[in-house]
Amino acid sequence: MLRVTNSLTGLKEPFKPVNFGKVNLYVCGITPYDFSHIGHGRCYVVFDMIYRYLSFIGLDVKYCRNFTDIDDKLLIKAEKEFGDASRYSEIANRYIDAYHEDMQSLNCLTPDHEPRVTQTIPEIIAFVQGLITNGSAYELDGSVYFRVRNFAGYGKLSKQDINDLRAGARIGVDDKKEDPLDFALWKADDESVSYQSPWGFGRPGWHIECSAMAHDYFKGTVDIHGGGMDLMFPHHENEIAQSESLYPAPFVKYWMHNAFVRINKEKMSKSLNNFFTLKDILKDFDPMVLRFYFIKHYYRGPLEFSIEDLQVAEKTYKRLVKTFEDVQPEQDMNIDQIKMNSVVQAMSDCLDDDFNTSGVFGVLFESLDSLQHDAQAKAQVKYFLIHVLGLRLQPIAEKVLEITPEIQMLIDARLQARAEKQWMLADELRDQLKELGFEVQDKKL
Repeated sequence: MLRVTNSLTGLKEPFKPVNFGKVNLYVCGITPYDFSHIGHGRCYVVFDMIYRYLSFIGLDVKYCRNFTDIDDKLLIKAEKEFGDASRYSEIANRYIDAYHEDMQSLNCLTPDHEPRVTQTIPEIIAFVQGLITNGSAYELDGSVYFRVRNFAGYGKLSKQDINDLRAGARIGVDDKKEDPLDFALWKADDESVSYQSPWGFGRPGWHIECSAMAHDYFKGTVDIHGGGMDLMFPHHENEIAQSESLYPAPFVKYWMHNAFVRINKEKMSKSLNNFFTLKDILKDFDPMVLRFYFIKHYYRGPLEFSIEDLQVAEKTYKRLVKTFEDVQPEQDMNIDQIKMNSVVQAMSDCLDDDFNTSGVFGVLFESLDSLQHDAQAKAQVKYFLIHVLGLRLQPIAEKVLEITPEIQMLIDARLQARAEKQWMLADELRDQLKELGFEVQDKKL
């Protein structure tokens, strides 16, 4: 039986969807104001794998992943680039297209629903109005705020005591609010970058968007709500508060969060200048190497990213491709027979244990030798790797490295250093060339 770690309870629980055989999966999407980074990549590869596995075991999964296509960051970017904040939709469209390219490269399946905030404004306004009507929210100078202290369960996801909280960076402090912790459901704004509402021109607050979109598509309790751990507070905490204040049923049954990507033991961020976009990495590595790198790590553990580890993953992935190149699974293979394959069963047992992908690859590599003697079993395992883990297992084209003038200068300088017997300098130049992808083979002088 599938068991998942529920962030709400902190326990590994048997997975039982609200409606037997059917699963509603909602994952917070991007704010498209820039290219997606490797933290995004990890999150969406993880939940793509979860989506695939739930479908593989016979569940009817409906997957929704949104776009926050109006936001302060989009307005700032449009103002900076065009001198006109009202052109934010051009920014959004550009980076949504780029995001789709990245997801396609990483072999992530397209969700059943990809709603945009700008296409859900009427539903958001109705949601906010409902909260005002039942006393959970109030209007102030054209904006609408949620009364945090009116929701008795506030803090139950992030395990924070409301009395210890401070108004954080994304819960803006406003002296006029009833309480500093009250957060914006609707933000009054200039007509050129906002929408007409009962409270005047404005636009949605960050948190209300996901609540409204999840309710619009699923009409009840969401089975799994996913996202990165950085969204647990305040975003997901606020989603719970506003959703359960309007509707009596639990908003989400199972909360699942993937851990951070860290670089040099620090969370990846632009402010620390340790930020990699997916496009940065995919210039030098095959997308399947990056996907393999993401999913071979257990999703709840921090991922210590390094180029060196990615290079090791590349070698391992190439080994897998080579191992399975002599079999080709049929698209219409019998799924029940695949599930009965002993290696597939063992890998599935790992995924049933809170999607323990590290265990999956442990089973796989231990089984490679035995699979060489059974072509049918090997083809079945390959089917599982392709369709459940999403690994294409196609040969990786070798990169043709261009010898630029700068590279040639390093090569010439090293040859000169060796001729002059400056061995330390020659070694340093060799290491520089190796970092750039050039292996130097020396001839005896």
